[in-house]
Amino acid sequence: MNVFWAPTAELPNEASSAEEISRFVVEAAVHAPSVYNTQPWWFSTGDRDVSVHADIERRLAVADPEGREMMISCGAAVFTARVALRYLGFVPRVSVLPDPDLPNLVARIGWEDERTEPVDYERQLFAEIPRRRTHRGGFDAEPLPSGLLAALRDEAAREKATLRIMGEDGQRQALAALVEAAEQAIRLEPARTKEESRWAPPPGSQRRDGVPATAYPARVERTEPSFPGRDFARGHGWGLPSSGQPATARSAGVVAVLTTAADRAEDWVNAGQALQRVLLLASSCGASAALHTQPLEFDQLRSFIAAQLTSGGYPHMVLRLGTTGQAAVSVRRTVDEVLL
Repeated sequence: MNVFWAPTAELPNEASSAEEISRFVVEAAVHAPSVYNTQPWWFSTGDRDVSVHADIERRLAVADPEGREMMISCGAAVFTARVALRYLGFVPRVSVLPDPDLPNLVARIGWEDERTEPVDYERQLFAEIPRRRTHRGGFDAEPLPSGLLAALRDEAAREKATLRIMGEDGQRQALAALVEAAEQAIRLEPARTKEESRWAPPPGSQRRDGVPATAYPARVERTEPSFPGRDFARGHGWGLPSSGQPATARSAGVVAVLTTAADRAEDWVNAGQALQRVLLLASSCGASAALHTQPLEFDQLRSFIAAQLTSGGYPHMVLRLGTTGQAAVSVRRTVDEVLL
């Protein structure tokens, strides 16, 4: 199964049909990150536009009853589609939640015939779409490139979101404790663990969704402070083999929280667009990101983070940023499975 994507075929040109352009855009958009790699989206096309729809059947009913994480995932797909259109030279026109009668119509992305060549920055973001991977573990001691954090904050702001760096040891320790508490709570709740296991297929599975065993380490890496990952292997020993090095604590990396000023469906979509913008830029600079949503799936813990750590901003994602030589392999559904 081919799990990587690159524009190996001839790129759409001025003579290409809207259908060919739409297919190219969707082929890129499906590589957006999503919670549990549920890929909770489907796409439709019109005359010079692509619509992104939330697939309610892929929503996490226990962990995400309101669909906030589903809409964040769809927002990441929206931004990825925008990057693909810019790579082709089109200027995307985006309308978020354009029809109140269709709440699962996340966005409509249109374009005109006239083209404007992408700048180097836009080409770099596009190149990272197939390369970016969610990291699940600790980071090397090597620092992030100078100026990257400031650039990432600026990128989030462009999508009406705020990337808040947890610069104090107390903040990082508190956030790590909240992630750990939430992870323990998940493991003690059968409905949550059952839902999680649904999206963690065993090695050798031919599924094109969920978190495969090639996407997480078999031995949980301890970080300092401790940010535990989700228990996808569930005691089976699945996952990438360890490096053979002693199980010493690795760096948790730079810790941040992505927030928005309000907490409406539109803000969730914007958070997803900001997340993907941040992840692609970080990847282009050689940085990886580990993502945590465990404490944000419990109302009390999410409210605590907003009140104590993010100055009232509504938190949508906990990120750890750093450098690593580890490589994970993910999976994606084909265009034919999601383009209707």
